[in-house]
Amino acid sequence: MIVFDRSDRHWSMIDPRAQSPSSVTHTALAAAVALALSASPLVAAELKVTVTSKPIHSLVASVMGATGQPKLLVDGNASPHSYAMKPSDSKAVQDAAVFFRVSEGLEPFTAKLVKSLPKTVRIVSLQDAPGLTLLDRRQGGTFEAHSDATKPGHDHGHAHDNGDEQAGGVDPHVWLDPANAQKMTKHIATILSAANPADAATYEANAEAHSATIAALTAELETVLAPVKDRPFVVFHDAYQYFERHFGLTAAGSITVSPDVQPSAKRLTAIRKKIGQLGATCVFAEPQFKSKLIDTVIEGTKARPGTLDPEGGLISAGANLYSTLMRSLASGLEDCLARSS
Repeated sequence: MIVFDRSDRHWSMIDPRAQSPSSVTHTALAAAVALALSASPLVAAELKVTVTSKPIHSLVASVMGATGQPKLLVDGNASPHSYAMKPSDSKAVQDAAVFFRVSEGLEPFTAKLVKSLPKTVRIVSLQDAPGLTLLDRRQGGTFEAHSDATKPGHDHGHAHDNGDEQAGGVDPHVWLDPANAQKMTKHIATILSAANPADAATYEANAEAHSATIAALTAELETVLAPVKDRPFVVFHDAYQYFERHFGLTAAGSITVSPDVQPSAKRLTAIRKKIGQLGATCVFAEPQFKSKLIDTVIEGTKARPGTLDPEGGLISAGANLYSTLMRSLASGLEDCLARSS
């Protein structure tokens, strides 16, 4: 019989007839353990996935389900627009098999990062997911101009198929269109299945279930928002046009495009005047922008202040964040606009 000899850590031949009953028992047990170990499949290592911001982290977590937990970089109330990476963030991305982001336009901190990653990391920009409806950044009129110009001759705010526009001209807040979120969910499942075929069936099933959840959520929000669809409002940061377009809302304009860009006195005067002209009923701030601009811009108007959180800054990260985020947006809009009737 072949057994493992602990005394000198090697396999050897032992004649069970030459052993005592106790020795034979131990020998048989050792042989059985060795056989069981040789027959047992190796436990697969958990797929390492890193994600930039909360909304897409929620979609990825929903697809991964019980197979693993994706690592989130931009947590808490931080903004992906102005996030500064920590050394631990860089290591988390370098060690990952897959790195998900929306785009360089939304997460500029990733521009330099992706150039230094090893080839073992698959970089996935979800703005490039198949079938997404992409909208150009809005400029002019009642909307604060962005520093990066859209493609010359292209209509602002026009929906177009993926690939027709350079990244600099695309509004990157793509997850706020629930139809886009469903397509991104499907794409995430495809990417994860390629990286870890052993769990492909689970990823696909989770993606289908989450897509159905988003469909039910969309119907729910359409009912909530229907009574206030025709009431104009102004936002602090032009991040909502995907949400507005999908649910048929009436946005009058934005006060500024970034917490780092202070609007001029002339711009504030123009917005205040526009609020009066359009009868805008609400002006919405965002949690991460600690500014008195909203109070300043609604002074002397009939508009009410409100708060919207398009990136889930005040919501705990996880698979449920996307649904909570969308419900919060609808509730915030409905609450302020309905009270202003």
